[in-house]
Amino acid sequence: MKIAKNTVVTVKYKLSDAQDNTIEDGSPPMVYLHGGYENTLPKIEEELDGKEVGYSSTIQVEPDDAFGDYDPELVKVEPRNRLPEPLEVGMQFEGMPDGPQGDDEALIFTVTDIADDKVVLDGNHPLAGMALRFELSVLDVREATDEEIQHEHVHGAHGHHHGHDEGDDDSAGDEFRSHPVH
Repeated sequence: MKIAKNTVVTVKYKLSDAQDNTIEDGSPPMVYLHGGYENTLPKIEEELDGKEVGYSSTIQVEPDDAFGDYDPELVKVEPRNRLPEPLEVGMQFEGMPDGPQGDDEALIFTVTDIADDKVVLDGNHPLAGMALRFELSVLDVREATDEEIQHEHVHGAHGHHHGHDEGDDDSAGDEFRSHPVH
């Protein structure tokens, strides 16, 4: 079966930077719904469209087609008492950006430094500003179920699971909420 819109694709991948330093070894493989559902980078979909099980390729994706350029305006310093304890470098929180780009779309901020009473938070994606190299190998292709197409993502193994434990609390105001990031 060829990869086309509304197929579920299983891809073994290795993600490296442009100097071939491994960032992620792709274990477990990526499983995504193909066809413009924003479940993977568009350049990966473009490369795999029309291919079949066994196809392998290496592509380089520039920042504009990956996670964008690094934006220094997305780095902010906050009072430590606004964030939960214990606090560690690398922790991530959902919050609103400052300034004109703050169009009600929350960002994930990563703690990059902690001083006595201040915390540095970076709202850039960790891979922003980087050219990325993907080694791709198609392991499986199947037709998506009607439910997967309706929900616009894969269900089951390595896919999304619907649960009722997602306690969204919209009353958090401008405080930071912890947010699981994969």
